[in-house]
Amino acid sequence: MSAPLRVLVTGAAGMLGSQLLLDAPKGTVAIGTDLVPARPGCPEVAAAGYDLTQDEGVRRLLADHGPFDGILHAAAYTAVDKAETEVEVARRVNAEAPRLLAKAAAAAGARLVLVSTDFVFDGSGRRPYREDDPTQPLGAYGQTKWEGEQAVLQHHPAGAMVVRTQWLYGPRGNHFPGTMLRLASERPELTVVADQVGSPTSTLELSPALWHVLEHGAPGVYHGACEGRASWYDLAVATLEMAGVRGVSVRPCTTAEFPRPAQRPPFSVLDCNKLATLRGRRLAPWRDALAHFLDRHGPSAV
Repeated sequence: MSAPLRVLVTGAAGMLGSQLLLDAPKGTVAIGTDLVPARPGCPEVAAAGYDLTQDEGVRRLLADHGPFDGILHAAAYTAVDKAETEVEVARRVNAEAPRLLAKAAAAAGARLVLVSTDFVFDGSGRRPYREDDPTQPLGAYGQTKWEGEQAVLQHHPAGAMVVRTQWLYGPRGNHFPGTMLRLASERPELTVVADQVGSPTSTLELSPALWHVLEHGAPGVYHGACEGRASWYDLAVATLEMAGVRGVSVRPCTTAEFPRPAQRPPFSVLDCNKLATLRGRRLAPWRDALAHFLDRHGPSAV
């Protein structure tokens, strides 16, 4: 009888990493790592405290908990606005850590999936972005994530997969639907940007797809997001409606009316045909995924 597959899940105390641990296929030993222990409601982080931006941290992690057959690298610096003033911190997390893990995975013959972002595009397109479309990040977050993509593909060309996703929310962690529900409990009116368009994506949909890519995907880049498109305004309205919130109005505004330190791509819908072909099915339409999330976990989960 063969030994069970051992897979390292980074960012295991976070929104996506915690879901990856919960969705580990039968017969797979998933070991979570994060700089912090598990938060309430998250699965156990068996390997907390390792700094993956340092050679020594990666070596100690592998020595203490390896070897691994695969790595799902969900850890990232995702503070989009703070990245504009913390560029080197973002670079260490989003580019250096993936480089070190890719080198280690290549040396061990392990497969690696890096979770990336729609922010590698500038949002000037008018059709969904394909994997081979030119990238042009608008800010430090997108730039450092793109550098991480290049690093893993360069250092592990035979076994690295990049999966770009967007607008994530899920049962654990901070996210847009949760923020809308919280604000709706405090204010009679919400003002939400209506001229940025993407695809809201549930970790409940994305996580199984990432496991599938790790097991069956050919090396290269994939796009993984729920089907359809929405603005942040659309997502806010749908969240309140589906959660049964009454008596709160939502007013649309432009990006110019709601300035932020980092530019956002105005249009970042992803073409997910490649992933759909690999899996034989698409991620759920975003409205269905949101309704399932709210029905399954309720406002208390956000």
